[in-house]
Amino acid sequence: MTVALLLHRADGASPSTSFRKAAFGPADPFARDREIAWEGPGAMSAGRVSFSGGLDVARFPHIETLVVVEGELTLTVAGEAPLVLGAQAGAVIGCGTALHIQAAARTRFVFCAAACEKPTQRGVTALRAEANFKPSNPPPAETLLGPTPQCRSDNVFTDDGAQYLAGTWESTPYHRIVRAHRLNEFMFLLAGGVRFAAPDGSVLSAVTGDALFVPQGAPIGWESSDHVAKLYVCQSVAA
Repeated sequence: MTVALLLHRADGASPSTSFRKAAFGPADPFARDREIAWEGPGAMSAGRVSFSGGLDVARFPHIETLVVVEGELTLTVAGEAPLVLGAQAGAVIGCGTALHIQAAARTRFVFCAAACEKPTQRGVTALRAEANFKPSNPPPAETLLGPTPQCRSDNVFTDDGAQYLAGTWESTPYHRIVRAHRLNEFMFLLAGGVRFAAPDGSVLSAVTGDALFVPQGAPIGWESSDHVAKLYVCQSVAA
């Protein structure tokens, strides 16, 4: 049973996930290069892009979080210093943002994008491993199969129009039962490893440098035996 979709393996192995070549909307600047693994309620999409060259975008048509897995990507908003992203670095492009995108040869990134008719945050926001962490809520006690972990997060991008949150999160080890995932969630692991359990007993293991997506409502468990840190995107959609 597949409850989490692998978008990228750090060791270069091909993930078992199926991708399809498709644009995310009619004005998608990466239309020719986008490969979508998942689309669902809330007009969210996740997948990967292989891109090189330059693009000038007058108005970015949606919200998109990018995490580079190979090469180098530079995002430049007029009047601001360029943001240069190497491997394992990410950023969020707000809907409506005007920017120049430049990618070195053989650049690849994973993404999580969402449509947004009334954007509330524009610009380019960096996602970084060395975040300004603050304590965050652990999983509910009734879902835990062991001690309560200490969790911290740094949510740096919020767009209320799309119920879209992005940032960095970390936690001490914990073990959680299989339950319906409460959000659409994109994850890029910066440290540690996680074992994701499915109701049929199968387990998907993810390690540092892997990227994956879990749809809202997917039945999934969590088990980590060391410190875990991740870049994340979360979106809550109506049932």
